[in-house]
Amino acid sequence: MKRCGPFLIVTNKRDLTSDFIVRELQRRSLHYYRLNTEDAPRLTLTHRVGAATSLRDGEVCFDLDDVRAAYFRRPMPPLAHADAKDQASRTYIREEWSYLLRSLYLELGDKWFSHPNSIILAEDKPKQLRLAAEIGFKIPPTVITNDREALQELFLSGEVVAKPLKQSLFEDDDGPGSVIYTNTVSSISEVDQSPLAMAPVIFQRKIQKKHDLRVTVVGDMVFAASIDSQQFEQTKTDWRRGSVTELAHDVVTLPDQIAQACRKIVSALNLRYGAIDLVQDKSGDYWFLECNPNGQWAWIENRTGYPIAAAIVDLMEELSNEVS
Repeated sequence: MKRCGPFLIVTNKRDLTSDFIVRELQRRSLHYYRLNTEDAPRLTLTHRVGAATSLRDGEVCFDLDDVRAAYFRRPMPPLAHADAKDQASRTYIREEWSYLLRSLYLELGDKWFSHPNSIILAEDKPKQLRLAAEIGFKIPPTVITNDREALQELFLSGEVVAKPLKQSLFEDDDGPGSVIYTNTVSSISEVDQSPLAMAPVIFQRKIQKKHDLRVTVVGDMVFAASIDSQQFEQTKTDWRRGSVTELAHDVVTLPDQIAQACRKIVSALNLRYGAIDLVQDKSGDYWFLECNPNGQWAWIENRTGYPIAAAIVDLMEELSNEVS
C-alpha cells in the first residue's frame, strides 16, 4: 500500500540548502515535514514496542511507518526548554533527546535518501582516498601523520599542502572561532613538530591547478562545475579563503571516465549523494581530493542553474515508490 505520510527532512533552522528541497517539494505539492532537531524538545514523540514511533508537532501528527522518504542534511543538538535553568539539566535533556533521535533515524531504515550511518562512515578520508585510487582516480601523494620525520620524502618533490583530517573549525571559547583552510607548506622546515605531535594532519603534494571542480552526484546524475580558483592570489590554494564572491563558476562536461569514477565512488560509499572536490592540473589531468557525503550544493544550483534540488526530490519520490 502506498504511504500517505510526509517526506521527512532532518536538519536545522539555519540550513539554507534544505530550503531548496522544501521549495521543490512545495512546487510539486508534496506533503513534507521539516524536523529542525534543535527544536526536538518541543515535540511529542511516543514509541511503543511493536508499533511505529509517532511524532506530533502542534497540528502535525504522523507515524514513522507512514514517512514516504527521508533526507538527512545537517541536524543540530537539541536545545533544552527555557525552564531548564541549570547546566546539568540542560545536558541531560540534550542527551536524552539525542539518543531518541538516533533511534528514530534507525527506525526509518531504507527510507533514507542516504542513510545517516552511511554518511558517517563515508566521512572517513583515508578510506575515500583508498577507494578513489582503486576506482582509477589520480590521487596526490599523501601522508597523514603527526610525525614530522614521516614527511621527508613527500617534500622532496616540491611544495605540499596541509589540511585538517576532519575538524575544519577552530573553536574559541571567547569568540566565534575560525576556519582552518588548506595551506601551502613550501618546505619541511616550516613544519613545527611540537604542535604537529598533538594531532594528525593531511599532507599532500601540491597540484599546479588549472582550476578546482565541484562535482555534485545525485544517483546517476553528475553535475560538474569548474571554480576559477586561480583568478585571485588568496584563493589559489583554497578557493574558500576570503569568501571571494567574484570567483567564476562554469558548467563543464567531464570526460566519461571521470564522470563514471565519480558515480562509482559515491556508490562505493553506499550513498545516493556526494559532493566531490577535484582539481584539474595545467596538463589537463584530474585529481581526486575528497568526497563530502553531505556537503552543501545550494550555491552550485544558484550559480550554475543545475537542477540539483529537483534531482534529489526525483530520487526521493522513486525511493518512496520502491519502499511502499
